[in-house]
Amino acid sequence: MGEKVLLGKVGAVYGIKGWVKIHSFTEDPQAIFDYAPWSLKLGGKEQPIEVIDWRKHNNGLIAKVAKIDDRDDAQRIVGSEIFVDSSLLPDLPEGEFYWRDLIGMSVVTDKGYDLGQVSDIMETGANDVLVVKANRNDGFGKKERLIPYIFDQVVVSVSNENKQICVDWDPGF
Repeated sequence: MGEKVLLGKVGAVYGIKGWVKIHSFTEDPQAIFDYAPWSLKLGGKEQPIEVIDWRKHNNGLIAKVAKIDDRDDAQRIVGSEIFVDSSLLPDLPEGEFYWRDLIGMSVVTDKGYDLGQVSDIMETGANDVLVVKANRNDGFGKKERLIPYIFDQVVVSVSNENKQICVDWDPGF
């Protein structure tokens, strides 16, 4: 078993037969149902569950979980985070990375200047943005930088082995 990866969250109860709304964090929302088994985590407790049915409903998704047959049972899992084992995720082609792989990587400029570590990634619509926290007072008064994740323009290379992202970026920004 590998590490657990957060793929979504259980939303509100739907109907009276134990169905719940599902908030998917996968790029294609329905793809969350391609991974099994799920592990639900709520309040520090974790439990494996089996999705026995699901469907699209309006603009969202709803699911039926084994052994949850009424509204009261369903209410007990509302708010749970949905995790799967990372080994279930497909291997990506060369040069592509899961966001979780980039978090914690060090970021250096192509001239060797250490900008800090990736603490988060934001989706902006146009392109993803790396949130880079400085490791120290860097002389520019920067505690955090927002660096667009644009390959070949800003991002020069990503090394999974060295856990490092090289960027063409002015440390003053």
